[in-house]
Amino acid sequence: MIAVVDYGVNNLRSVVRALSAGGHDSVLTADPDVVRAADRVLVPGVGHFGQAAANLDRSGLGAAVCEAAASGRPVMGICLGLQLFLESSEEAPGVPGLGLLSGNATRFKVDLPIPHVGWARVEATAAGRAHGMLRAVLEKPDFFYHVHSYHPSGLSNGAVLATGEYGYVFPTIVGEGNVIGAQFHPEKSQRAGLDLLGAFARWRP
Repeated sequence: MIAVVDYGVNNLRSVVRALSAGGHDSVLTADPDVVRAADRVLVPGVGHFGQAAANLDRSGLGAAVCEAAASGRPVMGICLGLQLFLESSEEAPGVPGLGLLSGNATRFKVDLPIPHVGWARVEATAAGRAHGMLRAVLEKPDFFYHVHSYHPSGLSNGAVLATGEYGYVFPTIVGEGNVIGAQFHPEKSQRAGLDLLGAFARWRP
Protein backbone atom coordinates (compact mmCIF):
# COMPACT_ATOMS: atom_id res chain seq x y z
CA MET A 1 0.00 0.00 0.00
CA ILE A 2 1.23 3.48 -0.92
CA ALA A 3 0.48 6.19 1.65
CA VAL A 4 -0.18 9.52 -0.11
CA VAL A 5 0.46 12.13 2.57
CA ASP A 6 -2.35 14.66 3.09
CA TYR A 7 -0.73 17.65 4.80
CA GLY A 8 -3.28 20.28 3.81
CA VAL A 9 -2.02 21.38 0.40
CA ASN A 10 -3.39 21.10 -3.13
CA ASN A 11 -3.13 18.49 -5.90
CA LEU A 12 -3.31 15.34 -3.78
CA ARG A 13 -6.38 13.50 -5.07
CA SER A 14 -5.19 13.69 -8.67
CA VAL A 15 -2.13 11.68 -7.64
CA VAL A 16 -4.36 9.06 -5.98
CA ARG A 17 -6.43 8.86 -9.17
CA ALA A 18 -3.31 8.45 -11.29
CA LEU A 19 -2.06 5.62 -9.07
CA SER A 20 -5.46 3.95 -9.27
CA ALA A 21 -5.44 4.27 -13.08
CA GLY A 22 -2.19 2.32 -13.06
CA GLY A 23 -3.65 -0.39 -10.82
CA HIS A 24 -1.65 0.60 -7.72
CA ASP A 25 -3.27 0.54 -4.27
CA SER A 26 -2.95 3.79 -2.34
CA VAL A 27 -4.60 5.67 0.49
CA LEU A 28 -4.76 9.43 1.04
CA THR A 29 -4.02 9.90 4.72
CA ALA A 30 -3.39 12.59 7.32
CA ASP A 31 -2.60 9.97 9.99
CA PRO A 32 1.11 9.69 10.85
CA ASP A 33 0.62 6.10 12.02
CA VAL A 34 -0.72 5.10 8.60
CA VAL A 35 2.34 6.68 7.00
CA ARG A 36 4.63 4.79 9.37
CA ALA A 37 2.93 1.48 8.52
CA ALA A 38 2.81 1.93 4.72
CA ASP A 39 4.93 -0.09 2.31
CA ARG A 40 5.96 3.11 0.56
CA VAL A 41 5.24 6.82 0.96
CA LEU A 42 4.40 9.50 -1.61
CA VAL A 43 4.41 13.22 -0.77
CA PRO A 44 2.85 15.33 -3.56
CA GLY A 45 1.70 18.91 -3.29
CA VAL A 46 1.30 22.40 -4.68
CA GLY A 47 1.57 25.42 -2.40
CA HIS A 48 3.93 27.56 -0.32
CA PHE A 49 7.02 25.93 1.19
CA GLY A 50 6.73 27.72 4.54
CA GLN A 51 3.09 26.85 5.15
CA ALA A 52 3.57 23.26 3.99
CA ALA A 53 6.60 22.78 6.25
CA ALA A 54 4.59 24.12 9.20
CA ASN A 55 1.73 21.74 8.40
CA LEU A 56 4.08 18.75 8.29
CA ASP A 57 5.65 19.72 11.60
CA ARG A 58 2.41 20.48 13.43
CA SER A 59 0.65 17.31 12.29
CA GLY A 60 3.51 14.91 12.98
CA LEU A 61 3.44 13.84 9.32
CA GLY A 62 6.92 15.21 8.69
CA ALA A 63 8.38 13.02 11.43
CA ALA A 64 6.48 10.01 10.05
CA VAL A 65 7.85 10.59 6.54
CA CYS A 66 11.38 10.85 7.96
CA GLU A 67 10.87 7.60 9.91
CA ALA A 68 9.69 5.83 6.76
CA ALA A 69 12.75 7.08 4.90
CA ALA A 70 15.08 6.02 7.72
CA SER A 71 13.56 2.53 7.64
CA GLY A 72 14.66 2.07 4.02
CA ARG A 73 11.19 2.05 2.49
CA PRO A 74 10.71 3.85 -0.85
CA VAL A 75 9.76 7.52 -0.34
CA MET A 76 8.95 9.90 -3.20
CA GLY A 77 8.19 13.62 -3.36
CA ILE A 78 6.40 15.40 -6.21
CA CYS A 79 6.76 19.14 -6.92
CA LEU A 80 6.40 20.89 -3.52
CA GLY A 81 6.79 17.48 -1.89
CA LEU A 82 10.24 17.15 -3.43
CA GLN A 83 11.20 20.65 -2.31
CA LEU A 84 10.18 19.78 1.25
CA PHE A 85 12.65 16.87 1.17
CA LEU A 86 15.47 19.42 0.79
CA GLU A 87 17.15 21.37 3.58
CA SER A 88 15.63 24.76 2.75
CA SER A 89 13.94 26.93 0.11
CA GLU A 90 14.40 30.49 -1.06
CA GLU A 91 10.60 30.74 -0.92
CA ALA A 92 10.70 30.69 2.89
CA PRO A 93 14.11 31.78 4.21
CA GLY A 94 14.89 30.37 7.63
CA VAL A 95 12.27 27.61 7.43
CA PRO A 96 13.89 24.15 7.45
CA GLY A 97 12.81 21.36 5.16
CA LEU A 98 12.86 17.70 6.14
CA GLY A 99 16.51 17.35 5.15
CA LEU A 100 16.05 13.95 3.49
CA LEU A 101 18.16 15.28 0.61
CA SER A 102 21.03 17.74 0.74
CA GLY A 103 20.48 21.00 -1.13
CA ASN A 104 17.82 23.67 -1.36
CA ALA A 105 15.05 24.95 -3.61
CA THR A 106 16.18 27.94 -5.68
CA ARG A 107 13.96 30.37 -7.58
CA PHE A 108 14.46 30.43 -11.35
CA LYS A 109 16.81 33.20 -12.42
CA VAL A 110 15.74 33.60 -16.04
CA ASP A 111 14.38 36.26 -18.37
CA LEU A 112 11.34 34.08 -18.99
CA PRO A 113 7.88 33.96 -17.41
CA ILE A 114 7.83 32.53 -13.89
CA PRO A 115 6.37 30.11 -12.95
CA HIS A 116 7.62 27.72 -15.58
CA VAL A 117 4.45 26.09 -16.89
CA GLY A 118 4.35 23.44 -19.58
CA TRP A 119 5.98 20.37 -21.03
CA ALA A 120 9.73 20.04 -20.73
CA ARG A 121 12.11 17.42 -22.05
CA VAL A 122 13.52 15.34 -19.20
CA GLU A 123 16.80 13.50 -19.74
CA ALA A 124 18.38 11.06 -17.32
CA THR A 125 21.93 11.65 -16.12
CA ALA A 126 24.44 8.81 -15.89
CA ALA A 127 23.30 8.30 -12.29
CA GLY A 128 19.66 8.26 -13.41
CA ARG A 129 20.29 5.73 -16.15
CA ALA A 130 21.79 3.41 -13.53
CA HIS A 131 19.03 4.04 -10.96
CA GLY A 132 16.89 1.04 -10.06
CA MET A 133 13.61 2.95 -10.40
CA LEU A 134 14.42 5.04 -13.47
CA ARG A 135 16.49 2.91 -15.81
CA ALA A 136 13.44 1.21 -17.34
CA VAL A 137 11.34 4.39 -17.76
CA LEU A 138 13.98 6.95 -18.79
CA GLU A 139 16.05 4.91 -21.21
CA LYS A 140 15.60 7.85 -23.57
CA PRO A 141 14.46 11.44 -22.92
CA ASP A 142 10.73 12.02 -22.49
CA PHE A 143 8.43 14.97 -21.83
CA PHE A 144 6.82 15.75 -18.46
CA TYR A 145 4.49 18.53 -17.34
CA HIS A 146 6.04 21.16 -15.04
CA VAL A 147 4.45 23.94 -12.98
CA HIS A 148 7.02 25.58 -10.67
CA SER A 149 8.93 28.70 -9.77
CA TYR A 150 11.65 26.90 -7.76
CA HIS A 151 13.86 23.93 -8.51
CA PRO A 152 16.39 21.82 -6.59
CA SER A 153 19.99 23.07 -6.42
CA GLY A 154 23.16 22.47 -4.46
CA LEU A 155 22.99 18.69 -4.75
CA SER A 156 25.88 16.34 -5.34
CA ASN A 157 26.25 15.16 -8.94
CA GLY A 158 25.25 11.65 -7.93
CA ALA A 159 21.94 12.91 -6.53
CA VAL A 160 20.88 14.57 -9.81
CA LEU A 161 19.07 11.78 -11.65
CA ALA A 162 17.50 13.74 -14.52
CA THR A 163 17.48 17.29 -15.83
CA GLY A 164 15.13 19.64 -17.64
CA GLU A 165 15.73 22.99 -19.27
CA TYR A 166 14.08 26.38 -18.85
CA GLY A 167 16.55 29.10 -19.71
CA TYR A 168 19.21 26.82 -18.26
CA VAL A 169 19.52 23.17 -17.30
CA PHE A 170 18.06 22.37 -13.87
CA PRO A 171 17.67 19.17 -11.80
CA THR A 172 14.15 17.80 -12.17
CA ILE A 173 14.54 14.28 -10.70
CA VAL A 174 16.81 13.93 -7.68
CA GLY A 175 17.39 11.22 -5.14
CA GLU A 176 19.69 9.34 -2.83
CA GLY A 177 19.21 5.79 -1.57
CA ASN A 178 15.53 5.03 -1.05
CA VAL A 179 14.45 8.70 -1.37
CA ILE A 180 13.55 10.19 -4.76
CA GLY A 181 11.72 13.28 -5.96
CA ALA A 182 10.35 14.74 -9.19
CA GLN A 183 9.95 18.48 -9.71
CA PHE A 184 7.32 17.90 -12.42
CA HIS A 185 3.83 16.39 -12.13
CA PRO A 186 3.71 12.71 -13.18
CA GLU A 187 -0.06 12.68 -12.63
CA LYS A 188 -0.41 15.35 -15.37
CA SER A 189 2.16 13.83 -17.72
CA GLN A 190 0.02 11.22 -19.48
CA ARG A 191 1.69 7.91 -20.31
CA ALA A 192 5.19 8.95 -19.26
CA GLY A 193 3.93 10.06 -15.87
CA LEU A 194 1.88 6.92 -15.26
CA ASP A 195 4.93 4.84 -16.17
CA LEU A 196 7.01 6.76 -13.62
CA LEU A 197 4.43 6.29 -10.86
CA GLY A 198 4.26 2.61 -11.75
CA ALA A 199 8.03 2.37 -11.46
CA PHE A 200 7.83 3.89 -7.97
CA ALA A 201 5.09 1.41 -7.00
CA ARG A 202 7.39 -1.48 -7.98
CA TRP A 203 10.72 -0.02 -6.85
CA ARG A 204 12.74 -1.98 -4.31
CA PRO A 205 15.79 0.13 -3.33
